[in-house]
Amino acid sequence: MLLIFSLLGMDVELWFYKKEVNYIMPRKYGKAAQKSVESAMRREKSGTLKSGRSGKKVTSRKQAIAIGLSEAREKGAKVPSKSKRS
Repeated sequence: MLLIFSLLGMDVELWFYKKEVNYIMPRKYGKAAQKSVESAMRREKSGTLKSGRSGKKVTSRKQAIAIGLSEAREKGAKVPSKSKRS
């Protein structure tokens, strides 16, 4: 940022630099969760991923990701808890 003002009849320039700080955020999902989702996506592509209750074949990518995260939670991997929607 540049500020210019007059001091005793002389123009003075002041430069202010913001110090940039890059914060490293902690991981929301662990490596085990990543592998579980990857495995579910592969099973969905090959057509072997089945939904839990009905046993039907999963065709949606979003469903495959949700199943992978659910499996990771069961194994105890670092995964955020499911959102409580009403």
